[in-house]
Amino acid sequence: MKLKTALTVAGSDCSGGAGIQADLKTMTVHGVYAMSAITALTAQNTTGVRDIMEVTPAFLCEQLDAVFEDIRPDAVKIGMVSSSALIEAIAGRLGFYRAENVVVDPVMVSTSGSALMKNDAVETLTARLFPLAAVVTPNIPEAEALSGMTIAGAAEMEQAAKRIGDAYGTAVLLKGGHSVEDANDLLYDHGEMKWFKGARVNNPNTHGTGCTLSSAIAANLAKGYPLDTAVQNAKAYVAGALSAMLDLGAGAGPMHHAFGLTGRFIDPKSV
Repeated sequence: MKLKTALTVAGSDCSGGAGIQADLKTMTVHGVYAMSAITALTAQNTTGVRDIMEVTPAFLCEQLDAVFEDIRPDAVKIGMVSSSALIEAIAGRLGFYRAENVVVDPVMVSTSGSALMKNDAVETLTARLFPLAAVVTPNIPEAEALSGMTIAGAAEMEQAAKRIGDAYGTAVLLKGGHSVEDANDLLYDHGEMKWFKGARVNNPNTHGTGCTLSSAIAANLAKGYPLDTAVQNAKAYVAGALSAMLDLGAGAGPMHHAFGLTGRFIDPKSV
């Protein structure tokens, strides 16, 4: 049996709870062969981002070429990309290789509130990467920035998702985790809307949830699931990880990193 493959293009989180590290763990637990192309090194933990050191666009292209020329990915997840030049490099190589099942997580601000994308990069992201995506996965603050509107409830989520999806020709999973009342997510897929209901889990340890969700979606797409099923499976996976209430303990801030350990608690075949 040929193992399915997935590539994550994102920044490295030295504390292991988000970014490349969370992506690789999530993809592996889902039973796909996980690969990476690193856009930046970050010095961060659950309390904040201390510093970012980008790779050069040329080196990022070399990483992407090395992967695609040898082990072609069945899906690609794109996470933290902080500059226009790096976004252009990714778009160029993905277009050249006609990459499939591209999941774009528009990581603009970390869970701790640290800015992760330069202002000029947002326009490049939407113009160059969104049209290549099978789905983009903004949270509410990111969707507000992308749609230019305030989101206060379900009706606004629907309007914003439609505005983003129609503008860039892609499906949109608007994540409702920033809502106080619930964790309902909305999938807008070329005119069709589908809600994925979710109860809010009373867990303060949410570092890396967005990275994990988008990586789980990519892994499911790599395995051949249709988009709505991939979203449903990924959402169940993240909910299970939060419900497990894993905590590495002794740090000064909330130490989630549960997503790197969830294989011990959740069988991806069950979701």
